[in-house]
Amino acid sequence: MSAADTTTPAKVPPPRQAPPPAAVKAPRVRRTSGTAAAPWALLAPCLLILAVVLGYPLVRLVTLSFQKFGQSQLWGFQPAESVGFDNFKGVLSDGEFWAVVVRTVLFAGGAVVFTMVIGMLIALLLQRVSGWVKTLINIVLVASWGMPIIVATTVFKWLFDSDYGVFNALLSKLPGVDMIGHNWFASGTQGLSVIMLLVVWGAVPFVVITLSAGLTQVPAELEEAARLDGAGSWGVFRHVTLPILKPIIVMLTTLSVIWDMGVFPQVFVMRGGHPEAEFQLLTTYSYDRAFVVNDYAQGSAIAVLTVLLLLGVVAVYMRQMLQIGEVE
Repeated sequence: MSAADTTTPAKVPPPRQAPPPAAVKAPRVRRTSGTAAAPWALLAPCLLILAVVLGYPLVRLVTLSFQKFGQSQLWGFQPAESVGFDNFKGVLSDGEFWAVVVRTVLFAGGAVVFTMVIGMLIALLLQRVSGWVKTLINIVLVASWGMPIIVATTVFKWLFDSDYGVFNALLSKLPGVDMIGHNWFASGTQGLSVIMLLVVWGAVPFVVITLSAGLTQVPAELEEAARLDGAGSWGVFRHVTLPILKPIIVMLTTLSVIWDMGVFPQVFVMRGGHPEAEFQLLTTYSYDRAFVVNDYAQGSAIAVLTVLLLLGVVAVYMRQMLQIGEVE
């Protein structure tokens, strides 16, 4: 037996297992001050323009509404005096002001309803016509939308003229109708109806183009499924198309209310720069108080109240949009 055979073999220790690697944490990305300031730097020119164009006039308007400011103060013969809320008290206690508010609300409400209904009908009809007809109608809509307000108002004055108006001549061709020489502006109701038609005519193209773009986002599969379930055209529109278009409709309605509450050139030009009492809206009423009666303070107070009324409309719009966002 050799020595090699009698030697006890050495025991080899088992290999040590390496400890599991620690979880590697992703490095946190820290925003540098330059990255956070970049959006504000890009928005700075726009904010500066808004502050100059809108901010200063708005501050000046609010300041005038709390002062006594007439021609004497305008020409520097007397200093402007602070009168607190006297201008607002005088305006709010005036029955004529409330009549103008009611007339403005009714005018804007009627214009918005007609604009949205007519715009929706035309947008739906455009989905059912051929391509070249749709293109032709869109060209006509853009052309009418781009027409200056003064030009459109002059055209409507000619259309509804009592002596040479085309509208009176067309109505007179109907059996038993004689509208030759009829003055549409003899009463405030008929005259404002003509002005409302002018406002609707100018606002419909924007509504049609926007709704047409929204209708392209309605899935055809949903409409087809609704028809297979037995829904008619009205059912498909009510339960499929309308819910999808709701954000666009809310936006268009709010913008239309703001624009129609601020109608000024249509009334001013249609009445030759001197709107009668039954044609007064909030914008023209504020203008008359400031530049016809020369009471700039009360005119500013009326304008501030108009802005507050429109802010209420904007608040309703924001609430509706937030609710739509929560549902989605």
